[in-house]
This record gives sequence, structure tokens and C-alpha cells, in this order.
Amino acid sequence: MKKNTKIRMIAILCLGLALIFTGIKAGEEFEHIREQQAHTESPDAAPALSADEEFSSYLDDLFRQEVTASTIDLHYTLKNPENYGITEYPISFGAIGEEEDLQDVALLENVNAILKKTDKSALSDKLKLTYDILQDHVNVVLSGQELSLYEEPLRPTTGLQAELPVILAEYSFYREQDIKDYLALLNELPNFFNQILDFEQKKSEAGLFMPSFGAEDIISQCGNFIANKEDNYLLDTFRDKLSLLPELSEEQRNAYIEQNHAAVLEKVIPTYENLMQGISALKDNGKNDRGLSAFDKGKDFYALLVRLYTGSDWSIDEMKQRTEQQRAQDMADAAKLLLKNPTLMEQASTYAFSQTEPTVILEDLQEKTKADFPAPPDTAFTIKYVHPSLEEFMAPAFYLAVPLDDISQNSIYINDSSHYTKMKLYTTLAHEGYPGHLYQNIMERSADLPLIRSLLGTQGYSEGWATYVEMLSYSYANIDKDLAQILELDQSALLSLYATADMGIHWDGWDLAKTKEFFKKYQITDSTTVTSIYHTLVEEPGHYLKYYIGYLGFLDLKVYAKEKFGADYSDYKFHKALMDMGPAQFSILREYLPSYWPKAD
Repeated sequence: MKKNTKIRMIAILCLGLALIFTGIKAGEEFEHIREQQAHTESPDAAPALSADEEFSSYLDDLFRQEVTASTIDLHYTLKNPENYGITEYPISFGAIGEEEDLQDVALLENVNAILKKTDKSALSDKLKLTYDILQDHVNVVLSGQELSLYEEPLRPTTGLQAELPVILAEYSFYREQDIKDYLALLNELPNFFNQILDFEQKKSEAGLFMPSFGAEDIISQCGNFIANKEDNYLLDTFRDKLSLLPELSEEQRNAYIEQNHAAVLEKVIPTYENLMQGISALKDNGKNDRGLSAFDKGKDFYALLVRLYTGSDWSIDEMKQRTEQQRAQDMADAAKLLLKNPTLMEQASTYAFSQTEPTVILEDLQEKTKADFPAPPDTAFTIKYVHPSLEEFMAPAFYLAVPLDDISQNSIYINDSSHYTKMKLYTTLAHEGYPGHLYQNIMERSADLPLIRSLLGTQGYSEGWATYVEMLSYSYANIDKDLAQILELDQSALLSLYATADMGIHWDGWDLAKTKEFFKKYQITDSTTVTSIYHTLVEEPGHYLKYYIGYLGFLDLKVYAKEKFGADYSDYKFHKALMDMGPAQFSILREYLPSYWPKAD
């Protein structure tokens, strides 16, 4: 599965269940502002702040403190932090531990208290929307405060150890200070990963450690990354990034190259070796290879995780029902097409698709989507390829989000090991590029949203959007209309199988045999293939639901919009309203859609 690697140190979800607000100081400042206004009696005093100004000030303080909690967060969110009042910040990956968990709960409760004291009715629609997004998020996270040991920071595809090499490789050097911050981060890595190993030890002691096949995948992945120490790609990428800073002298450049070489060989690689040793020692301590449902409070955690991942307030049982309903509809529609044109199955396996150059495909998609999507601001993109040492476990493709204050350069990574054939690359680039992640991100950056919104988007929105437009992209390709439709229906049905199996394993307690039985009903019978699927789903609970439940969220929202606006509905207006609202939970998007619907011409 493709993923949006909007990686502001995914510790946000991996380690704290969600955003961990360091907002006590911001909350105190908010109260201080109110006290000043309440005691201001001088006629010459500055006018009191409006409700919007007061709440915006609090949100901006909250944003500044949250975004500086991790240097990775800060760097990937802001190119020029000084323009946002951020001139000093600690160099840190963040922190993990029981003490930090307690602090996180206290801080979230503080945010909750501030929200309760805010008169939402006095706010503008934009800030009411932000209020609701923040309130929903805080409520959900606080509801799971006793479940932190169920989280798993180490996962083969979306874990910290998997994503960190790309995060570091793509850490841009805009100025010399960025080089210094980056090198300082590399030196902090051993301490950060030691915290992760301590966390894994606590999971093991609690009987919550990963299954042995998951541990073996982590060990194998780390081994691949550090296999060629003197040829590690963090050495090459560092040199390449230095070349983009002409103000550096040759002497400075060489000195930094030496420092990076030492940090990679003496900090990064030993850290990954230590992680391998630590996980190897714990490898056989796992007591469950059947998913979260087999743990004492596993289903509670799964429900929480799915709510955070998808941005949907459906129950798991409702998600199961809606998934099965959509799959049945897709298969019925496919049967009608085949009845009309029995040759479609043969066409689906034999058709040729000529477009194979990524840049040409993205330019084609930009042109063909103009009628259905509002025009994005000007930007550029670069196609890159996953390093061979990471191919086995990295996603088939992913997009790295741009900073809030510079959307000029975007990166889309392609994993060559995915062996793209026919139009798979076309639909993948629609998902990652236009009108998928790249498009949605630069539209979000240009929507004049409160800064805190950049830290509050749900993966169900981002991956659901990218999946939704991926399905639309079949109709943009230069192939027969019926063939495009049956390929789209087939992809939708396949994703629904993964979604159902995800819920079956983690909610209903399916074991490998039950999972094989389920896939057999849909003519997927190869034992090795299904075992691989089962292992992936056990290791990455809820991962596929970000895509499929998010996709269904947009489909249902579209049905609602058509019913609500009737003759005034168009796909263009629907997409414009969504881009103007920005990422949010689906129930909130539905509530605010009428307020953001474009006015009739």
C-alpha cells in the first residue's frame, strides 16, 4: 500500500497515540490575556481582542510549542521558523516513557479545559471548524490514556526505524544552521532508540510484545539498511545537500562531510545494530500472533487506533458492514459490465498502456483534472527512487509533504521493487501526486488555515482522499471506458478485502486459517501470498483502514453533497469545498460542508 509520508516524526501517532500538546504555557498565556482584558478600565487602553483574535492567539502559541517538541517536526513543518516567532528550540526527537505519558495526559487535559472556557458560538466559521477538530481529537486521545503500552513504534512499513532513513535523507539544508541541527540530531539518535528499546522491554514484560515474525522483519530491515557501512546512502545524500549551499567554503564543506561520516558510522549504524540486538533478545517473548483482539484490552485499543487513523466515528461493526456493502456493489457493477461485454476480463489482462515516464504521467494528470478540481498554486516536483537497501519494506510509493511556508519543491518516491506494469504507475502517481497527496497538501498550505491545523489532519482524510482520486484516475487514462471502470471496481474490491481482513484479525480474532478461508472465497488461494498478507495485517493494525474507510468516507460525503445541493452540485464544487475546509474528521466535514459550498455563479 502507498502511504502519505507526511512524516513530522510520526512519533505523534507511533508513540503518543496522537498529538501530544506541550500546551501548559500556552494555556496560561490564554488565561493571562483574559485577565488583562477583564481588569482593563482605562479609556486609553488598547481595545479588547475579539473572540477570533483571542482564540487564534492561543492556537498559535499551541502550534509553536507543539511543533518545537521535535526538531524533525519543526524542520518538516517550517522552512523559516523565525518568521513564526520561533528562534530557539531544543534538538530532540522527542521523548518516550511513563513519565512523559503522564505529562502528555496532563497537557491534553489542559487543552481540553481551555476549549471548554472558549465561547465557540462567538467564533468565525473557520475557527469553529478548528475548535471542533481540536476538541474531537483531544477527546479521542484522552479516552485511550490507559492503553499506551499497546502502541507499537516499530513496524515494517510505517515504523520509526523504517521511515527514519528517508526522513534524514530528505532533511533539507536551507541554511548552515540546518546542517548543525541535522548533525546534532544524529548524535541524539542512540538515546532516542534506547528509549524505544526500553518501551519494547516494558511491552514484553506486560505480555504485549510483537510476534516473532514481526521481530524478524524488523531485524531484517535494519540489517539491510546498515549492510554496507561505508556505502550508506546517508553519506551520499548529505554531500548532495551540501552542494546546494554555495555560501559554504570548501573547508567548511569538507569539515561537515567528515562530521557526518563520523556520525553515520559511530551513531546511526551502531544505533541500528543495537536495535537489532535488542529486538533479537526479545524476539521470542511475544505471546500472541493473532492480532490485537487476543490481548486483554486489545479490542479497546484497536477501536481507538482506528478512530484516530480513519477520522471516522463509525463503530468497527459499522465499518465492517459498510465495507461489505461497497464490495457487494462493486462486484455487482462489475458483473453488469461483463454481461454487457464478456471480453473485458481478457482485455483487463492483455491491454497495453504506453505511458511509463513519471513526469509525463503527472503532467497528463494535471491537464486532465482541470475541469473537476480547482487549480492548484504553481509548484514543482521531483521524482526520486527508494534506495535498494530500503526497497524490501518501504511502500510502493510515497510523497513527502512540503513545509507550510514553502511549497515550491515536492518529492515523490517510487519503489522500483514494486515492478509497475500497465497503468499501475499511472494510478499510483495520481494517488501520490495529482490530484492526490501532492495536490491536497499544496492546496491545504494555500487555504489560509490556522497553523495548528497542519498538525491535526487525520490519515483517514489524507489517504482516503488519495485513494478516492486514485479511483477517479482510471477514467482519466487513455483506455476504453468500460475497461477503466472494471479496473477501478477490481481495485476497490481488492482494497475492501484487506480492510475486512484487518477488522477480522484485530476485532473478530481471525487466525491464519480463518484468514485463508476468507480469501479463498474470492479465489485468492496461494498459501504464501495469504500468509504474507496475514503477517502484514497483524504487524500493521488499522493500516489498510486509513485507505479504505477514508475512501468510503469521501464516497458517502459525495452522496450527501449531491442530495443536499441537487442541481447546484458539481464535482468541481465538491472538491473545492473540501480543499477550502482542509483535513478534518468526516462527521465534521459533513457538518461544515454547507458553510463552505461555493456560491452559485
